[in-house]
Amino acid sequence: MDKKSIIEKTLKAIEVLPLEKAGEISDFAEFMLKRFEEGLLSDDIQALNSASASFDFLMDEEDLYKVSDLKVKYNGKG
Repeated sequence: MDKKSIIEKTLKAIEVLPLEKAGEISDFAEFMLKRFEEGLLSDDIQALNSASASFDFLMDEEDLYKVSDLKVKYNGKG
């Protein structure tokens, strides 16, 4: 089913429903649109961050501690 036929089918259903139920469908459609837009925004922000070199300095940071600095080594047993 293509988008146009989905829209037509939905409009026919809305025309039959009482005003209150049609309003609920409108509210749901607005909710879905907002969620979709927020998802796009989130994806764009994530793409910007991954392409950015802002946090590259974290990769060049030397290790502060070594295994030899540990006083007690955990061997996995309680």
